[in-house]
Amino acid sequence: MRGLTGAGSARTRGSTQAVSAALAVPTALALLVSGCGAGGTGARDEGPAHADSVAGAAATPSAAPSKSPDNVNAIALIKDDPKVAPEVKRELKPCVADEYPVDVSYGNLTAGSADDVVVNVLTCGDAVGVGSYVYREQDGSYENVFKAEEPPVYAEIDRGDLVVTKQVYEKGDPVSSPSGENVITYRWTSGHFTEKYRTHNDYGKVVGDSATPVPAG
Repeated sequence: MRGLTGAGSARTRGSTQAVSAALAVPTALALLVSGCGAGGTGARDEGPAHADSVAGAAATPSAAPSKSPDNVNAIALIKDDPKVAPEVKRELKPCVADEYPVDVSYGNLTAGSADDVVVNVLTCGDAVGVGSYVYREQDGSYENVFKAEEPPVYAEIDRGDLVVTKQVYEKGDPVSSPSGENVITYRWTSGHFTEKYRTHNDYGKVVGDSATPVPAG
């Protein structure tokens, strides 16, 4: 399960296939206002960590290991970042008390001197990913070097590569049952991320599924 970032919170994500079938996406911003909950898209080499408890987070093995960031405030990164959509910032609020629906992962994606920070912003109710971002340490501050804001989306670190999963809905799909997913692998090349691989997975349909179809838009 994906965790909520905040005091006293610590959860792990489940499998990608399990959550893919549970995600709901009528629209990017409508989902942001759902009630609190948690889910996940599957663990890879770097699992999510909470912004208030990142000390000791493991980096992706490399010949010259980078140091882990100390207490990166993922919420402040998102809210202070001019590259993040205003709608995402406006709706990024605690689900319960001071617990925010944000997953944070650390790892060496850009061959920098410090680990990079991957932030996934989710909805409270269904843990649908509405924005994924990568921050690279530059002279003591963090620069946004990647963003994906077409929900549902989720970014992970896999053996030094950035892997972004996007759910795919076809006309008439129930909101709980996307038709499949696109999995896109990016690699840091010449100062930016470039797409290296892309795969598409079709999901099997459950016989007798009576879930509500996605409203015609």
